[in-house]
Amino acid sequence: MRTLWEELCALPHRGSATALEAQAAQKLKDYLGARLGPLISVETQTFRAPRSYGPELILISLLLASGGLGGLWWLALLGTYGFWAHFSGWWVPWRPLFDRYPSQNLLAEAGQGPKTLVLMAHYDSAKTFFLYHPQQVRYFRRNFLLNAGLATVLPLGALLPVVSQLLGLYFSVQAVLLTLRELREPYVNGANDNATGVAVAAALFEELTQNPLPGYRVMLALTGSEEVGARGAEYLARSGRVPPDALVLNLDNVGKGELFYATGEGMLVYHTYRGGMLERAQANPGARPLAYRLAFFDTRPFAARGIPCLTLIRLEQGIPPHWHWPSDRPDGVDWKAVEETLGYARALVRQLA
Repeated sequence: MRTLWEELCALPHRGSATALEAQAAQKLKDYLGARLGPLISVETQTFRAPRSYGPELILISLLLASGGLGGLWWLALLGTYGFWAHFSGWWVPWRPLFDRYPSQNLLAEAGQGPKTLVLMAHYDSAKTFFLYHPQQVRYFRRNFLLNAGLATVLPLGALLPVVSQLLGLYFSVQAVLLTLRELREPYVNGANDNATGVAVAAALFEELTQNPLPGYRVMLALTGSEEVGARGAEYLARSGRVPPDALVLNLDNVGKGELFYATGEGMLVYHTYRGGMLERAQANPGARPLAYRLAFFDTRPFAARGIPCLTLIRLEQGIPPHWHWPSDRPDGVDWKAVEETLGYARALVRQLA
């Protein structure tokens, strides 16, 4: 498990839909092939995604800014819908403009049975931003809710000249800051987010390949482009490869801090989890329940479709350690925490039998 993690961390980054993300995918494919050989085959599921969420948010900010400065309520309303759609995973007409670069999921299956268990983790890493600075990230949720509130009231504010101008100016500044982010900020290494989750998911899958879970077909889904809107997970959900009654166990940011199991997720629209994995977590000590609203996971498209999900994550003071910051490097990971997460996940899965 540690060898795989070190190989991923040896890359400078694994930015969504970049050449280094593709290189990481090849490393994962080679690793699984070398470890499990003829027992499994690894499928590459290709799709297109953006390399950053910034360009779409710039467009949304410009729509809001133009609607506010021009007093055009209908244009502001389009920006409001775009804001809610971006953070809720809804359809938008401009999606093909940004989904331009190749990305990939890696899928492998083991075992046989009428039931399906999906072990999922994303392997791409994010681009940083000043909001993730250690002194600012504690206010991330508050800042997001401020933006969401202003974006939501702007169509009404557009009918009042002074309010409309102020809100338009606010979103103009936001568009400038997001543009500077795209031009200047780097991708992070992602040792914790989410090379740790990939290592645990792969290790547990290897165990279940060699010692099958009775009655279950187990799928390993290592997804690309999570950091730009869960694009890989969304593609997997739409592909029909995961049956509606499957159990999805997602691992994200499990390299440091206290272990939690999410009972649901949603930055704006909240999806409550259900199903056998959640029931096992509720009955097992070792992790605390968490209604996760800070961001979203790769489980979002599955939970939105009513598929039973559970996500394991570690937090420090309510925040993933080194979240989307350049300090997310190997020396910031507590390997004992990774091993304990594997033990907890193993206990949940084995109890399914």
